[in-house]
Amino acid sequence: MIKKFFSRHWLKVVGVFLGSIGGFAYFYFVGCKSGTCPISSNPYISIVYGAVLGYLFFDMFKLKNKNSNTNESEE
Repeated sequence: MIKKFFSRHWLKVVGVFLGSIGGFAYFYFVGCKSGTCPISSNPYISIVYGAVLGYLFFDMFKLKNKNSNTNESEE
């Protein structure tokens, strides 16, 4: 079951992972010393925000299915 999930959604999982790393890197390197910045003042919010952006970015890319049954050849 998990193998089937990862075979279908591996690109989105990679996006969430890379986005999480990017969110933490943003918190660590940019950060907010005063604590008034809503995203970069808390590492957990920054990681979640990065994960969501990573998911949305990698969701734009679609892999072509080798076994797709298209009707283009019938026309």
